[in-house]
Amino acid sequence: MNYILKNGVLVNEGRRTEADILVKNGKIEKIGPSLTEVGAEIIDVKGSFILPGCIDDQVHFREPGLTHKASIYSESRAAVAGGITSYMEMPNTVPNATTQELLQDKYDIASKNSLANFSFFMGATNDNLEEVLKTDPKRVCGIKVFMGSSTGNMLVDNKETLEGLFSNVSMLIATHCEDEQTIQRNLQDAKEKYGENIPIGQHPVIRNEEACYLSSSLAVSLAKKHNARLHVLHISTAKETALFDADTPLAEKNITAEACVHHLWFTEDDYSTFGTKIKWNPAVKSKSDRDGIWAALLDNRIDVVATDHAPHTLEEKNNNYLNAPSGGPLVQHALLSMFEHAKNGKISIERIVEKMAHNPAILFRVEKRGYIREGYFADLVVVKPEASEIVAKENILYQCQWSPFEGTKFSYSIDKTFVNGSLVYDRGEIIEAGNGKRLSFNY
Repeated sequence: MNYILKNGVLVNEGRRTEADILVKNGKIEKIGPSLTEVGAEIIDVKGSFILPGCIDDQVHFREPGLTHKASIYSESRAAVAGGITSYMEMPNTVPNATTQELLQDKYDIASKNSLANFSFFMGATNDNLEEVLKTDPKRVCGIKVFMGSSTGNMLVDNKETLEGLFSNVSMLIATHCEDEQTIQRNLQDAKEKYGENIPIGQHPVIRNEEACYLSSSLAVSLAKKHNARLHVLHISTAKETALFDADTPLAEKNITAEACVHHLWFTEDDYSTFGTKIKWNPAVKSKSDRDGIWAALLDNRIDVVATDHAPHTLEEKNNNYLNAPSGGPLVQHALLSMFEHAKNGKISIERIVEKMAHNPAILFRVEKRGYIREGYFADLVVVKPEASEIVAKENILYQCQWSPFEGTKFSYSIDKTFVNGSLVYDRGEIIEAGNGKRLSFNY
């Protein structure tokens, strides 16, 4: 169908503009006042904000192999309900996406089942450099390197392998940076002190600032040495933010960084309330770390905001510290959490759009997405102010059926989401209006 969105406030490229949008044949045909089009359905969104759809550069949708936790279908539904119209998914599924054939398997699943647009990272290991170098940068978002523990064979800790990756890979390298030796040493200290009953409050002590900084500074030094494109994921400490540049325009940066919504919301004080539900890697740390991440986000040392959406079942999360997995579901409420920060004066809505839509598009060179522009794909989100929403089990769309935001009352709500011009979410209802598209990249 074709649509005209009338009377909305467009938030785009640093400005708010009252205008109509004509959505035709999956794209933004025209932007302007008082638009008309024969046969187009008119949707009046007066009083609401219209944003470009968010692009989440870090999710774990668990398929294949871990579909008792989530699937591409279930989590893409939650994503569009949260205003995320495109996502980039990580390779630590089962099997790990570390060959071109296994990577293609994920694209095949998403082409049939994903409501949102999609791309999948190719995974690096200590011994698959030849396979990594076959990756097509026009059709794959990047190479993922776990410089810290992960599932399967994905910890890359061999110095020769890291040198080979950073010196040979021309496309973006995204890294999880935590020093494994430091973590294991701290974990052993905790076991000696607490035995098998380590308190959850020890998580940021075990996965501490030193572990993060050692690894992220190594990644940055390798990128500078080899002039590689490096994107450091989920910054969790104030100290790490000094590694990144605030002054260079994003399109010219070789080294970039991401903050995740949970590191912008929670602190170590919240472990006593939420327990293992807020156990993430890297760990949520101190209030001063959270403040440092915010400062870096606002002065552009940190370039994008993402989720690291990583669902587990409640049964899994309700284990003790040593047995509870790290990660939690976030895509449905990430944008709303950022709007809550805007309401509280922490960030403007224009900057939210920059960090969650424009900048991921620039950083990954995403083709014709991330902006409200004529000729671009019609990935759009309508956000309704003064329409408070309480996160509760009955409105959670994650397959795991829980959220770390449960009980939170957000001041805004996602009213509508369009993906490639199709209305896929409307006032609380998912509309099975077709699948998302594979993202393409300007190389």
